[in-house]
Amino acid sequence: MEQQKAATLAEIATADAAALEAIRVATLGKSGTITAYLKTMGKLTPEERQVRGPVIHGLREAVATAIADRKALLDAQALDARLATERLDLTLPVALPPAGSVHPVAQVMDELAEIFADLGFAVATGPEIEDDWHNFTALNIPETHPARAMHDTFYVERTDGSDAGAEARMLLRTHTSPVQIRTMLSQQPPIRIIAPGRTYRSDSDATHTPMFHQVEGLVIDRGITMGHLKWTLETFVKAYFERDDIVLRMRPSYFPFTEPSAEVDVGFTWDKGKRVIGGGGDAGGGGWMEILGSGMVHPRVIAACGLDPAEWQGFAFGCGIDRLAMLKYGMDDLRPFFDGDLRWLRHYGFAALDMPTLSGGISA
Repeated sequence: MEQQKAATLAEIATADAAALEAIRVATLGKSGTITAYLKTMGKLTPEERQVRGPVIHGLREAVATAIADRKALLDAQALDARLATERLDLTLPVALPPAGSVHPVAQVMDELAEIFADLGFAVATGPEIEDDWHNFTALNIPETHPARAMHDTFYVERTDGSDAGAEARMLLRTHTSPVQIRTMLSQQPPIRIIAPGRTYRSDSDATHTPMFHQVEGLVIDRGITMGHLKWTLETFVKAYFERDDIVLRMRPSYFPFTEPSAEVDVGFTWDKGKRVIGGGGDAGGGGWMEILGSGMVHPRVIAACGLDPAEWQGFAFGCGIDRLAMLKYGMDDLRPFFDGDLRWLRHYGFAALDMPTLSGGISA
């Protein structure tokens, strides 16, 4: 056994992977020589077992340990050889599937831009930090109006510590109407624009957040009437919800920057306990839901922008983009729009190539 042990260990020390496996089978396999020694243990007397047992087990342990060590060495050498020949360029791009999605608000903004572009409207933008004049005064909002109060508006302190007067007070815009003012001041009529963007008000619950998204529309031209406003809104709502059975109702209302003013309601029906836009109204077994405010641009607003109200007329309207997304895509709470929950975004988000088109369908 000692001679076999020395000879086997010598073979193991120089064996390659294939030879090492052959040695293992020949010694430790079911028909191996060392396994045969172990099978003779049952036929020995207790005295012989005490003498012969440790020798057999010592032989088995020595061979098994040598094989394991040799295999580990061969594996390490093979890995080193493989690493020496392989190269990986870490600068190459990785082909991963798209991980992100288009937020419902961004998707609805694209839908609105597509609809109004077909009606001849351009998209206008403006600063989110506005001064008091553009946000309030130019829009015929009186000094005593509640919207100017600190509990409704986020005012911004001037960094230079100066006081430039009430008209130049800085604030986070409470609506996108200042974009209308800046457009009328910077270009001559006729004007047809929509102004989507972020707005800020001090409010927070299931249907209101301190930051939300709004879209406003403005038309300035000669001979503009409420009929033009009603047709534009009907065309817009039918295209957005992609239904021909849209019913609108205009109710008299008050906004400082429009006269006359009207709240616009849309008819809805009930389907499995949920409101579905379309049909409904007074005679359709459903009801009315307010979706936007509108009206004819107040002559004082037109005059504040350097235009003659006797020559130029116009209409304006505005609604919440978040609310439009909720009504169309079945969301019940506004707050998850801004929580950043990936599960919510994966469920309600849109693929990057889901671009809304009038020909292919506004809804993705």
